[in-house]
Amino acid sequence: MGYPDRPGWLRYIQRTPYSDGVLYGSPTYENVGKPTVIEITAYNRRTFETARHNLIINIMSTEDFPLPYQAEFFIKNMNVEEMLASEILGDFLGAVKNVWQPERLNAINITSALDRGGRVPLPINNMKEGVYVMVGADSPFSSCLREVENPQNQLRCSQEMEPAISCDKKFRSQFHIDWCKISLVDKTRQVFAPQEVVRGEGILPDVGEYRPPSDTLKSRDYYSDFLITLAIPSAVAVVLFAILGYIMCCRREGMEKRNMQTPDIQLVHHSAIQKSTKELRDMSKNREIAWPLSTLPVFHPVTGEMVPPMHTDSFDNTNMPLMQTQQSMPHQTQIPQQPNAGKWYPEERKLTEAMDL
Repeated sequence: MGYPDRPGWLRYIQRTPYSDGVLYGSPTYENVGKPTVIEITAYNRRTFETARHNLIINIMSTEDFPLPYQAEFFIKNMNVEEMLASEILGDFLGAVKNVWQPERLNAINITSALDRGGRVPLPINNMKEGVYVMVGADSPFSSCLREVENPQNQLRCSQEMEPAISCDKKFRSQFHIDWCKISLVDKTRQVFAPQEVVRGEGILPDVGEYRPPSDTLKSRDYYSDFLITLAIPSAVAVVLFAILGYIMCCRREGMEKRNMQTPDIQLVHHSAIQKSTKELRDMSKNREIAWPLSTLPVFHPVTGEMVPPMHTDSFDNTNMPLMQTQQSMPHQTQIPQQPNAGKWYPEERKLTEAMDL
């Protein structure tokens, strides 16, 4: 009572809302002599009747019951709530006592395999999570338990093979033990040297209980901080915009310098393209304008004489075909044609006679 949750060493498990809940765990040396009060509240879902009960747990020191020899078993075919049942736990302790044969044997700790990093089993073939059970005794380990430490069994465990343990048949009928995960601890050989705790930089000094700040703190005005936060970026942005505008508007080279560095022939070509484009656009707007400059008299490429326009101003262009034949076009050079096989035409005979002369 007086705390928002259970102690760190105490666990609670309940598989379904209609199954029994189980409290289990092993306290540490820091909890010795401190009674733990657990407030249990229950209510009836049908009548909403509520009941409360205080469970008091008295923790005693293990020095009064020394168990220096401890062995931890991993049982694969059990869940933690099944192992906590008095009948099953008694059967397991009886099997261990037959193998170990101590004078006093007690269960020290029971932990689910999920708390040790195990995976949740698939809901098939009645698979179990597994449970770790640590037992303590007042006599040394038996020869059967020592067989796990043999080099042959250690090699088989490293190869993920089941070791050969002579006393496994005494557990196999009810408990499937993973002998590769068994651990044997002999506390009579351990010498505990007191170590002084050195406080590092990450450990806060012990200053007592936390005291929250009082309500008499002075309020702080953040208006000036807000203005500074906006003013500095705005000033930087204005300066950058001014520099960019000066570069783009006041540092232009101009058309004159561009024309001076451009060849004349390129300027002439550019001007001719612009004029032709303008004429074509004007023609598309008004069909009754004068003929374009491309139809004015030009020099004939062969004779060198001035060639008049292809059409006069009074020429009716509505009836003009899209393509004219070679005979209808004036001042056009006749191109000799290939004679057909076995046939001679007058024009081709005249052209042959002229070439012979």
